[in-house]
Amino acid sequence: MRDSSDQLATGGSIVAAFLEQCGVKAAFGVISIHNMPILDAVAQRGAIRFVPARGEAGAGNMADAYARSAGTLGVCITSTGPAAGNIAGSMLEALIAGAPVLHITGQIETPYLDKNMSYIHEAPDQLSMLKSISKAAFRVRSIETLLGTLKQAVQAATTAPTGPVSVEIPIDIQSAVTSMPEDLLPVPVQPLAPQPQALDRLAEQLARARRPMLWLGGGARHARAVVQRLQRLGFGVVSSVQGRGIVPEDDAGSIGAYSMHKPIQDLYRTCDAMLVVGSRLRGGETLQFELVLPRPLYRIDIDPATEGRGYESDGFVCGDAALALEQLADRLEGQSYQADASLLTDLRRAHEQAIGGVMEGIGPYRQMVEELQQAVGRNFNWVRDVTLSNSIWGNRQLRVFEPTAAVHAVGGGIGLGMPMAIGAAVAAAAAGSGRKTICLAGDGGFVLNLGELVTAVQEEANLLILLMNDKGYGVIKNIQDANYGGRRCYADLLTPNYQKVCDAIHLSYARVERMADFKASLTKGLAHEGPFLLEIDMLAVGPFPRSFAGPPTNRPIQVPALAAHGRTAV
Repeated sequence: MRDSSDQLATGGSIVAAFLEQCGVKAAFGVISIHNMPILDAVAQRGAIRFVPARGEAGAGNMADAYARSAGTLGVCITSTGPAAGNIAGSMLEALIAGAPVLHITGQIETPYLDKNMSYIHEAPDQLSMLKSISKAAFRVRSIETLLGTLKQAVQAATTAPTGPVSVEIPIDIQSAVTSMPEDLLPVPVQPLAPQPQALDRLAEQLARARRPMLWLGGGARHARAVVQRLQRLGFGVVSSVQGRGIVPEDDAGSIGAYSMHKPIQDLYRTCDAMLVVGSRLRGGETLQFELVLPRPLYRIDIDPATEGRGYESDGFVCGDAALALEQLADRLEGQSYQADASLLTDLRRAHEQAIGGVMEGIGPYRQMVEELQQAVGRNFNWVRDVTLSNSIWGNRQLRVFEPTAAVHAVGGGIGLGMPMAIGAAVAAAAAGSGRKTICLAGDGGFVLNLGELVTAVQEEANLLILLMNDKGYGVIKNIQDANYGGRRCYADLLTPNYQKVCDAIHLSYARVERMADFKASLTKGLAHEGPFLLEIDMLAVGPFPRSFAGPPTNRPIQVPALAAHGRTAV
């Protein structure tokens, strides 16, 4: 710290100044008595846009999507106690997705901490709760350790595997006055270099493959340039849902996120190697780990615990994806390696067949998807909630072209899509990218964060919400039909009159009951500066011709009906 003759600052001012040095352009949260010194400093300094959400859960989703869409640190600021508890679901989503989020929460005065005195906003053992939902969690113990703790937290959040990190700052430390520190720069984060011997072995093994596939996950988002080098060597590419856009999805050498459709499974049987990079091979994308992938199966991951998880590894390299792939490409190019050209021809055919099968399965909504793809061009964000439409087509279509353009609720929780879309729209505005954010949501989850619609209007977020309304939990009904003998319960929902909701908050709105009217409404929504809600009346348009009954699996489930008192099936 400087001596007292230098510029004085509150703890809140130090927080704001440090975030500025981290390159933070926007933060999200809810103002409260236990974070006011921080937010007062943010407002006074004027360098960071603060987005006042209507709830901490929505604010956390916004910070998460901002981090993914901007490819940088996302920041959320909450109060302590119940407010810190409200963000738990958002933190879990960010943890599952590996989003680098800094969650700053207030805390009660230091003299009363951990004494169970029923102080206002006190939560028993809050730090343990935060540790359970974060990659790491810290408590600031004094004004002298404030900056060092913040630097440690940001370093943890941005070190791969990245994730959300929480920091408790007691209100008396936020208000304390001290000298402004000289060095406000964050700690540099160095990528983990792979072992050369491990890469030597991997290159030797892959050099024997004639039809190799490259599976890209979210951990390879920063590796686009070197992935292109491997493509030039003849590798075919498939993406996890988190890895979409690393290779533009109109690239002839990629099958995008069509990882488990039958034509793709047939293609896998003709391949003689697969290299999985930065992916956990999630159950929902591998038929619950029963999808037959090409062998040998090699993996590159920053997390050594990934080796053998889900699928047995025939070779493993621990290290940063971009560094590892770059050095692997050097070795293969040095051997003049070239895969069999027939692989890419077969890949293209299989991809077209997979797309055709999905588009055939969406029936009357095929026109909507095709017109949407044509209208949005290449520069847009594609943010999806967990909903029937996303499971059937949104996780694979629309085609996306940048690794930061596709954001979805990877943890499977409903209702996250709309606040995530706000975060993505704010990121686009901060970057000046000109991206329009398109949000795909279902009526069931949409109501969960309905209050954040007001945030979208207040912040003039440049987004179009495509609300697929079938007045119920469509996928739950399908699961009940498939596995519970058609016994439907608790899946029909009262749906608001969205025209009246939008009128009340001055949100632009259109409703589509016939696909013939979709293009005109879409054109209006895309041209609108600010938020626009486009509701699709699925009961009027019609159902999907094929039923989606939960994550695909090779193991059918049947639950027998029970007698009235729960004894035996009749």
